Amino acid sequence: GNITIGSGVTLLSNTPAFRAYRATSQSISDNTSTRVQIDTIDFDSDNCYSTSTYRFTPNKAGKYFVYAQVNCSSSTSEDIHFALAVIKKNDSEIARNNVDPHNGSKANQTYNYFATVVSMNGSSDYLDLFGQIDTSSGTPSFGDGSNQTYFGAYRIGA
Repeated sequence: GNITIGSGVTLLSNTPAFRAYRATSQSISDNTSTRVQIDTIDFDSDNCYSTSTYRFTPNKAGKYFVYAQVNCSSSTSEDIHFALAVIKKNDSEIARNNVDPHNGSKANQTYNYFATVVSMNGSSDYLDLFGQIDTSSGTPSFGDGSNQTYFGAYRIGA
């Protein structure tokens, strides 16, 4: 059957929405905050995610559910002292996840997953993903693949 929508009724949609991931490993400098270069788009409903700036700038105001995972790894075994992932809105931190295996079991890989809800103005607000890895030796990097290092968001309401 058909559904009739009355005058003045607004149907909510979970767009803009995107999910993107890091296609290849990204080597970074030790213990330095670095933009995670999320370069491959799974989907982007309104073309609001840029694979050149690695930034999400939604074109519709509202509240957004934002999620990310950063696979932090080291080229040498059991070498990570600290791993951090941060979501920033307009260059200010709004969410973080840090793992500190240094005082206990050691690691050469961590998965930093986290999520938050943030209000966006639909014109100039933007979101970025950053990471930082402190190792005692070896080369730190952000892992690759759609299930390793990814970034996404979708509108949940006004």
